[in-house]
Amino acid sequence: MSHHVQITFDAHDPRALSSFWRDALGYVHPGPPGVELPAGADPLAAWDDVLARAGVPEERRNTASAIEDPDGNGPRLFFQRVPEDKVAKNRVHLDVRAAPGLQGDERMAALEAECDRLVALGAARVRRHEPAPPMSAGFIVMTDPEGNEFCLD
Repeated sequence: MSHHVQITFDAHDPRALSSFWRDALGYVHPGPPGVELPAGADPLAAWDDVLARAGVPEERRNTASAIEDPDGNGPRLFFQRVPEDKVAKNRVHLDVRAAPGLQGDERMAALEAECDRLVALGAARVRRHEPAPPMSAGFIVMTDPEGNEFCLD
């Protein structure tokens, strides 16, 4: 039997970081459990309403956030607020598969275009690794808005 995987990020601002990754990956914020959201409704606003009605103080409403693949294929990503800063390189990172099936200049152009889009969302470019066949097709190392490394692959 296989298991479902959730990937958890420590964050200073779970809502902002989850929104970055939502836009980067094409994921969605799920609505609160038991709340039927009308088409086009903002799930984050629904969470605010539920938490306010439950009496959760405003300063505690951004302690966690999650995003999910709308097609149900990718892992759920969970973001939890922590007080400490990131202090070392990630030992595990995400590879965002932005150019599947492409090779050479076409692949690197697709990765560059995606890099530009993610930088506009708040990511930072770290470095580009050129293709080195047969071991590497090339990739770009980036960081999300809180400094977590990931690769455009």
